[in-house]
Amino acid sequence: MPNFIALETDMVRTLQNGGLDINGQKPQRKTSTGAGNPCRHCLREVPEGEEMLILAHRPFDGVHAYAETGPIFLCAKPCARGGNSADLPTILTTSPDYLVKGYSADEHIVYGTGEVVATTDIQAKVADVFNNPEVAFIHVRSARNNCYQARIERD
Repeated sequence: MPNFIALETDMVRTLQNGGLDINGQKPQRKTSTGAGNPCRHCLREVPEGEEMLILAHRPFDGVHAYAETGPIFLCAKPCARGGNSADLPTILTTSPDYLVKGYSADEHIVYGTGEVVATTDIQAKVADVFNNPEVAFIHVRSARNNCYQARIERD
């Protein structure tokens, strides 16, 4: 079974307490509209009317050609870490489709694994991608804006 992984709590708490993002900037603070504002820590939408953080994030350990940096949202207030489960996180049920893409242990895209899939087909696509032994982990990204949503690891 796949394991959906949220961002680490220690990193998120640092950002929620005024720490700097991957670009060395303080996260922007905005009010959530409730829809389309997925927190990458609790893996739920930031509730409407609640304050959220907008920041640059690079979900890779290294800096290299495949290490994409992009915008993400986080709850501004401390929230419980989501994921660490085979269950599809709430933030992956709010769009009709997502980009699913496999990466090797050295964080390079495993070509031929990336595909925009219907939300209802994410679990099947993940199982298919993990059939490739070169794939160490998977990212789920927005199909429209390419924003990072969550990491998936083998259990």
